[in-house]
Amino acid sequence: MNRRAFITLLGGAAAWPLAARAQQGRKTIGFLGASTSSNWINWTTAFVRRLGELGWIEGRTVTIEYRWADGRSERFAEIATEFVRLNVDVIVTVGSAAVSAKQVTSTTPIVFAAASDPLGGGLVASLARPGGNATGLSMQASDAVGKRLELLREVLPELRTFAVIGNVAYPAAVQEISEVREAARSLGLDLKLLEIRRAEDIPDTFPALKSSPQALYVCADPVVNANHARINTLALGAQVPTVHGVRDFLGAGGFMSYGPSVVYLFGRAADYIDKILRGAKPEDLPVEQPTKFDLVFNLTTAKALGIEIPPTLLARADEVIE
Repeated sequence: MNRRAFITLLGGAAAWPLAARAQQGRKTIGFLGASTSSNWINWTTAFVRRLGELGWIEGRTVTIEYRWADGRSERFAEIATEFVRLNVDVIVTVGSAAVSAKQVTSTTPIVFAAASDPLGGGLVASLARPGGNATGLSMQASDAVGKRLELLREVLPELRTFAVIGNVAYPAAVQEISEVREAARSLGLDLKLLEIRRAEDIPDTFPALKSSPQALYVCADPVVNANHARINTLALGAQVPTVHGVRDFLGAGGFMSYGPSVVYLFGRAADYIDKILRGAKPEDLPVEQPTKFDLVFNLTTAKALGIEIPPTLLARADEVIE
């Protein structure tokens, strides 16, 4: 063997364990999407972008295993079980799926990027000291529902009756429906409940909108997430404006949203992941509560419905879709 060949072989032998160690050092994130990849694209992008800023480059320093439940909550536990089998370092998801994941594993760290009620839902022992293996970001704010209805009435001063559509098989939606009832009562508004449990129920609820409701309040859950465009389209066809708590659900045909930015929350979830991958324990990471709520109007929908949004309200909006 000549000297050059020997040096080349030696260099390759030295490089191999370095490459092997680098591969072994790569962390794995289990990304449990409660809805569809297309509906979560903005949230996923924000999450991956922030991970990159923190030094976790997908395909290089971290592997992300994506799984999508397509709005079917019965898939949550199945996907979480697969992640445990794959021995992922951490699972990231939203509150509803985090509950199922927590029932599957008490050791794999879980970060919820957005949870309606992490304390009441049993995800954490307390917001300041979560305990257990889950932590993340809350979307809960005691007056958010009432504020949405107040804003709606500013736009529609003659509002007397509205409908609320929600998945009555989903605990967070049931809680929100209860809060909507209370807020409606305090504002002297009549409410009509449109119950759904699965995507197939959605079209059957809309004939009720042709009678009296003047607006439709939409409660978020994985089924709504996967079908918000359909809900907005049907509401627009019935000439009824929709009110959402998630800006990303406005899409085509949605009218108004008021709530924390889920894009921002997914970016913040990456900070939690970073800390955990570097050795922090979920039980020691306090749950972050929302401090900023965005008001968004879709002017295209407003024009299609013949609704004139007061200039003073438009001036207060954080975003206007045209």
